Amino acid sequence: MKEYKYTINGNKYTVTVGDIEDNKAHVEVNGTPYTVEMENVPAPKKVIRPVVAAAAAKTAPAPTTKVEKPATKAGKNAIKSPLPGVILQIKVNVGDEVKRGQVLMILEAMKMENNIPSDRDGKVVSINVSKGDSVLEGTDLIVIE
Repeated sequence: MKEYKYTINGNKYTVTVGDIEDNKAHVEVNGTPYTVEMENVPAPKKVIRPVVAAAAAKTAPAPTTKVEKPATKAGKNAIKSPLPGVILQIKVNVGDEVKRGQVLMILEAMKMENNIPSDRDGKVVSINVSKGDSVLEGTDLIVIE
């Protein structure tokens, strides 16, 4: 298992690469697990000095990948992040009744504040993020039923 720390557009990411089976790698980004399907099956492991492997990992272009989001219980009831960013403010609490169009939270992305509105009327069942969390596009932020 290897861990890398990246800063992209001012957002910090901790990426842990776990097992690689056939052409699928088990990866964790800021504590969220993902299964990454690589286009080409990786070659059998070769013994490489760690210094060379670390340098190659930072400079070599990444293979084309397809990232599968982990399955969640929330499904279609979740309000998802429209783009990667940092949670600046959460404007609702669990148990609150919300209306369609009501601003639920503010997400900073690309140095802009973005309102995340509710897409339906309902009750907030869970809030899956906290102020200051870095999130990826498609992350379940709030579950409304």
